[in-house]
Amino acid sequence: MQGDFLIGEPRGVIGVDEAGKGDYFGPLVIAACFSDKDIEGQLLASGLKESKRVSDSRAFALEKIVKRLAPHEVVVIGPEKYNELHSKIKNLNKLLAWGHSRALENLLVRVNPGEVISDQFGSKNLIENALLARGRRVKLTQMTKAESITAVAAASILARAEFLRRLAALGEHFGVILPKGAGSIVDEAGRKFVAARGAGELKRAAKLHFRNSGRVIGGSAH
Repeated sequence: MQGDFLIGEPRGVIGVDEAGKGDYFGPLVIAACFSDKDIEGQLLASGLKESKRVSDSRAFALEKIVKRLAPHEVVVIGPEKYNELHSKIKNLNKLLAWGHSRALENLLVRVNPGEVISDQFGSKNLIENALLARGRRVKLTQMTKAESITAVAAASILARAEFLRRLAALGEHFGVILPKGAGSIVDEAGRKFVAARGAGELKRAAKLHFRNSGRVIGGSAH
């Protein structure tokens, strides 16, 4: 991408979205993606859709297009780091805000948007305060169904594809299949994981504060 997105008046928007928030196994991934009129037209022409509406294979194909067309940043918080942060922060929305602000801070070095748009997940002051702590001030809008905004849809594709890639890599590393979500199939996979690797290794593959932990290793969840 050309590096002229900081020149002149603010233009375009940054969309922010995450993947892995509701998945017991795997990382939390936050992506930020810049779009202006030109980029938006190209993204829409490529068939871009919000990540939950496309297959895994299509998400990977769209990821390549988004990365080629739009300035972006992806922040991955692996399970071990996630568990460390959650034990300190004690609040998922604050952890999300921390991740969002990291992705935004990295991308704002390269672009000068008129607005940042994210899905509604908590007080937007959480992100604004995190950015201000790093000396950045930006107009932030949180909205329901934010994925209807092209930049957010693009960010959702980036986050989803990276989450799927990291989840598969974790499964290969541990020699077990790690399913998405947090349902009964995940519980069964967790019990197999503990039987094969031990409960102490679970922190390297799963988000321990989920209720699944109690069902997987017995007792109450972490």
